[in-house]
Amino acid sequence: MFKHTKAFSGFAVDDLEAARAFYEGTLGLDVSPEMGLLNVRLDGGARPTLVYPKPGFEPATYTILNFPVDDIDAAVDALTERGVAMEVYEGFDQDEKGIVRGPDGPPIAWFRDPAGNILSVLEAEGP
Repeated sequence: MFKHTKAFSGFAVDDLEAARAFYEGTLGLDVSPEMGLLNVRLDGGARPTLVYPKPGFEPATYTILNFPVDDIDAAVDALTERGVAMEVYEGFDQDEKGIVRGPDGPPIAWFRDPAGNILSVLEAEGP
C-alpha cells in the first residue's frame, strides 16, 4: 500500500530555534524552515526529517538519529570541540571519550540535542 510513497521521519523538540542552531550550526546539516517547522535534510537531502514543536514536550528516551562515521574518535573529538557532551550510561563499558568499543556491535557514542533527544555516532564498517 505504501511501497512507493515518499515517507519521511519526524521528531519533536521544545525550541525550534535551538534545534535549528544545533542541527545546522553544530552538526552542519542542511536545515530549512517549512510552514513554521524545520526540515532537516539527511543523507544529502534524500531523507527529509521534520522537526516540530510539541506542547508538553518530553525528550525521547531512545536514540532518534544515528550518524554513521568513518572514524568515531575524530567525530567524538569534533563534537566535543563544538561543546557537545557525550552521554555516559551506567552498565556500559565506555572509554574516557564516552565510546563503547565492544565485540557486539560497532563503536558507538551517544549525545543529546538541546531538547534532550538522544543521538549517536557510530563507526561504519569498511567498504
